[in-house]
Amino acid sequence: MSGMRAVLQRLDVAAGEVDRMGRYLAQSMRLMVGLPDYGNYVAHMEATHPGVPPMSYEAFFRERQAARYGDGGGRGPRCC
Repeated sequence: MSGMRAVLQRLDVAAGEVDRMGRYLAQSMRLMVGLPDYGNYVAHMEATHPGVPPMSYEAFFRERQAARYGDGGGRGPRCC
C-alpha cells in the first residue's frame, strides 16, 4: 500500500506542476497581447506595500493602457 501512496503523491506533485505551468503560460499570453494582470498586481501590493490600498481594476486597467499606448498628453509610446 505504501508503494501506491508514493505513486499518488508523485501524481499529485505532477498535477500541481502542470497547473503552475498552465498559469504561467496564461500569464505570458495575456502579457503578449497587452492584457494587464490585476491579480499579480494586487499580490505585489499586498506583499511589498501592505499599508497602501491597491487601485481598483478599472483604474489599474486605465493606467496600464496609458503606460502602453500613451495618455494623449504627448508622452508615452505611440504608433502613429
